[in-house]
Amino acid sequence: MSAHDHNIPSGEPPLDMYRWRNAPNFLIGLGGVLAIAGWIGNAQQFGYSWLFAYMFFLSFCLGALFLVIVHHLFDASWSVPIRRYVEHMACLAPAMAGLFIPIALLAPRIFEWMHRLQTGEIDHSLQAKHPLFTVPMFYVVAVFCFVVWCVLSNRLRHWSLQQDRTGTAECTFKMRFYSFWGIFAFAITLTLAAIMWMKALQHEWFSTMYGVWYFAASVWVTLPTVYLIAVILKRQGPLREVVQEKQIYFIGSLMLAFTVFWAYISFSQYFIIWNANIPEETFWYVLREKGSWWDVSMIIIFCHFFLPFLMLLRIDWKLKLTVMIPLCAWAWLMHFFDMSFNVLPAGRPDGFSLQWLWLDLGCLALIGGVLTRAFVRNLNAHPAFPQKDPRLAEGLDIYVPPASAGGAAPSHGGAE
Repeated sequence: MSAHDHNIPSGEPPLDMYRWRNAPNFLIGLGGVLAIAGWIGNAQQFGYSWLFAYMFFLSFCLGALFLVIVHHLFDASWSVPIRRYVEHMACLAPAMAGLFIPIALLAPRIFEWMHRLQTGEIDHSLQAKHPLFTVPMFYVVAVFCFVVWCVLSNRLRHWSLQQDRTGTAECTFKMRFYSFWGIFAFAITLTLAAIMWMKALQHEWFSTMYGVWYFAASVWVTLPTVYLIAVILKRQGPLREVVQEKQIYFIGSLMLAFTVFWAYISFSQYFIIWNANIPEETFWYVLREKGSWWDVSMIIIFCHFFLPFLMLLRIDWKLKLTVMIPLCAWAWLMHFFDMSFNVLPAGRPDGFSLQWLWLDLGCLALIGGVLTRAFVRNLNAHPAFPQKDPRLAEGLDIYVPPASAGGAAPSHGGAE
């Protein structure tokens, strides 16, 4: 092993996680109280806060689903040891479907285009988007998205767990089959979700890159989460023998790649729209230059891109936990500002509102607590990593000689 291994916890004693066992329940309780108070006090502002928090956490679920699909499409070996808990993250889709209920109920209050349909004030922008921007289609699209996400995540994990029991080639072929059509369904549903639940907050605006932007943001924030969970599970023991330096390094490399990709998409969208100078498009950015939204945009430019980019450029820092763990937390904070910048100006045009910050944080706490409980339950219910994946030995750098013509295949040793 290389000289960097001292940065990756291996022989250290497990962390004391017992005192954190009630953290999800605390978040659910506190967040639930704040969310209920916000709904009673101002249902419209609660709707914006809930939508912001919802899209914040949906990005983790969709980012994880993409990573699982890509793993199978490329028949990767290095990511086998970390695949199982990423599958659990993707399988939070049913919980996200339940958490969508407040948005479904409050949609007429937070989406102006629905109010225009009710009052008959249909403008050209809304008419041009017919029949997608109709009340029935709003709910049809939501059902379609959740069905696709639930089927994909459930089937991919089902056959992964089945592979643990049987080790047959059928399981591998099934996961490749779902990934083959799933990548197209994933792209369509993620784009629809970004358009119908975020971009539609200001229906006059349109951007052909918005779905790609949300995809880039989702994978970007998921990778630091995957990094942090890998480090914790290696230190705790479940992944102690299978997560190696290269898994940690490759996750860090992907973080750098998606930092650049997110910046490219975000700048390209801004440059194309601003350079065209069409009022129906530029108003979206003009609104976000008012009040403290200008300050938020500067935070996004310098702290969402430049700081992570410069820190991830160094090869050795991708393995230095004193750098990477704070950077993971920093990524969540920057994603907070990014989602705020895209969702909240529709209801708070004067700037980032500290008046409603308690409600934003309450919704984040409630949704985060629910998802954390579901994730930990799934993590404890199944093996921590794929037990009989044909690429596991390769992912652990273990050479397995081919089976002799007349004999059984040799053992993988500690690979399984």
